Amino acid sequence: MTYATRERERHHILDHIGNTPLLKLERLAPENPRVRIYAKAEWFNPGGSIKDRPALRIIEEAERQGLLTRGKTIIDATSGNTGIGYALVGAAKGYPVTLVMPANVTEERKQIARAYGATLIETDPEEGIDGAIHFVHDLVARHPDRYFHADQYSNPANWRAHYETTGPEIWAQTRGRITHFVAGLGTTGTMTGVGRFLREMAPHVCLVGVQPIDGAQGIEGLKHLASSLVPSIWDPGLLDLTIRVAREDVWEMARRLAREEGWFVGLSAAAAVLASLRLADTLDEGVIVTILPDAGLKYVSLGIW
Repeated sequence: MTYATRERERHHILDHIGNTPLLKLERLAPENPRVRIYAKAEWFNPGGSIKDRPALRIIEEAERQGLLTRGKTIIDATSGNTGIGYALVGAAKGYPVTLVMPANVTEERKQIARAYGATLIETDPEEGIDGAIHFVHDLVARHPDRYFHADQYSNPANWRAHYETTGPEIWAQTRGRITHFVAGLGTTGTMTGVGRFLREMAPHVCLVGVQPIDGAQGIEGLKHLASSLVPSIWDPGLLDLTIRVAREDVWEMARRLAREEGWFVGLSAAAAVLASLRLADTLDEGVIVTILPDAGLKYVSLGIW
């Protein structure tokens, strides 16, 4: 196949979801040179986050199954990134998209979703993402013919997107040398999909989940599973270890990553790096891979930097 032929086959925006770069932590690297930390820079996806992957997989699987047809509106509860992914894919494929999100989601994420043409419904911020989930279930139950409920928290296409793309990419980019995988837990799709893939390829790889220290922390993109609705796609038996982080420490890490690594990342990414560094302190050697779900551009209004 010629270069020109390959280029013609990748002219559609959706062809550029995935195959993100793997970055190495340099200035903030562990003191032990035998422990290395790498991170998938998922803001290189067209919609700016890792959530483009499951959004595309969920929508295309629904098309194959006949669940999403012309005249239906894609709807789901989201804290922002998956919704932006739906809006991007919906715009590219010609489907209307309605997103239900807590009213305290940052204005940047709301504006980006609207830019792609999505309709937004805002719910009580005190109820968080769980309140948005309940709202969508009630609305779809009343109007089942109007909506395709993407249901990222229960749809197996969520984790399959990572089993089929994110996991194999990490395996190839590390040449199978990965020893530890660290990921934040939100919808849990990333850990479930990548974790299952790695379990098949190398059962010795240690799987590490990242959560807030309690339900009041409010770290964007992460769930405190003990005090939240647990996604039905979650496979708790996968985890070897959980590392819990505090919001203040995550914010400080976000600032340090921008100023010392040139990584202007979102809060779940900062949490993942913080957890990876804490893990590294316990190891004699290893290759740690973590996920940077998005960049910091959607969080500027929080005043962290």
